[in-house]
Amino acid sequence: MLVTIAILGVGAWQGWNWWVRSSAPVEASSGGDSPDSPPQLEIVEVKPGSPGQVIGRQLEEQGVIRSATAWNLWTRWLSRQNAGGGYKAGIYQLSPTQPMQAIAEKLWNGEVMQLDFTIPEGWTLKDMAQYFESEGFFSAAEFLAATKEIPYAQYPWLPDNLPHLEGFLYPDTYKLRADDISAEAVIKQMLDQFERVALPTYQQNASSTDLSLLEWVTLASIVEKESVVASERGLIAGVFTNRLEKGMKLGADPTVEYGLGIKQTADRPLTWDQVETPSPYNTYLNPGLPPTPIAAPGIPSLEATLNPEETEFLYFVARYDGTHVFSRTLAEHEAAQDAIWDRREAEQQ
Repeated sequence: MLVTIAILGVGAWQGWNWWVRSSAPVEASSGGDSPDSPPQLEIVEVKPGSPGQVIGRQLEEQGVIRSATAWNLWTRWLSRQNAGGGYKAGIYQLSPTQPMQAIAEKLWNGEVMQLDFTIPEGWTLKDMAQYFESEGFFSAAEFLAATKEIPYAQYPWLPDNLPHLEGFLYPDTYKLRADDISAEAVIKQMLDQFERVALPTYQQNASSTDLSLLEWVTLASIVEKESVVASERGLIAGVFTNRLEKGMKLGADPTVEYGLGIKQTADRPLTWDQVETPSPYNTYLNPGLPPTPIAAPGIPSLEATLNPEETEFLYFVARYDGTHVFSRTLAEHEAAQDAIWDRREAEQQ
């Protein structure tokens, strides 16, 4: 009897020792990661309907786990503990230094690889398109084409007759599933965020503004493009509000740039010929707001447009350091322009 117990004890110890060795993380080779370097990562694609055994062999072949046999044992245990569950299809970023149990649970829970992307405030659809193409997500043309398909069924609050989604793709940082990279998926995330973050701001203030949703986002987009310094945002919104109320043309440079598809710089400002070029977006020539937003405004500009700073100013001109000189009269404004140009010419000599 004592002999039998001893034999069983030795067998149990050997089985446990095998399990620990098989399920332990794969050690890096002598040419692998140093203690201070990031862990080695493997990209693994689990295809729909793949059985646990097939996944185990795939992980073993890619060097993510030591033993497919140990993986199968752990898969059975997971199945018993989670009736009706299973490994989820998708693209995963896995480290051979992780315990096998952690890798299995990651696949079981569907913790697929995600890609981050960030859209800054003030970007146009063209800016976004170029960014996505440069990051290898999809082509710029594919994105721009998708922005012209207005999903009214999913987002009935979108203004009628939009030619594109300019202004309604909310600027933020997002995560995208690596197995669902498409222009449509990106647009959905950004519209969802507008619906969550921006739309309630308008709905809560709709009774206190004369601006429609389209007008609100359009004016906010102009404020966004003009407001380099955050402390001036409310004042710039106040100037534009004053001009609209008095029936004055907005005279906003960014609208001319948008209509012509150009970007002025401190060294190459807009020319008179450009300012006088007809365009639906030229607010030097056309009264009121342009037909659509000209960029993606963030919450600060959206809020400033609903609650503009009270001011007597009707004009402002850029100092080319991010700030502006604000004026009450045209004479003051022209004097400020002359002073800024004189100073710039003196600095360039």
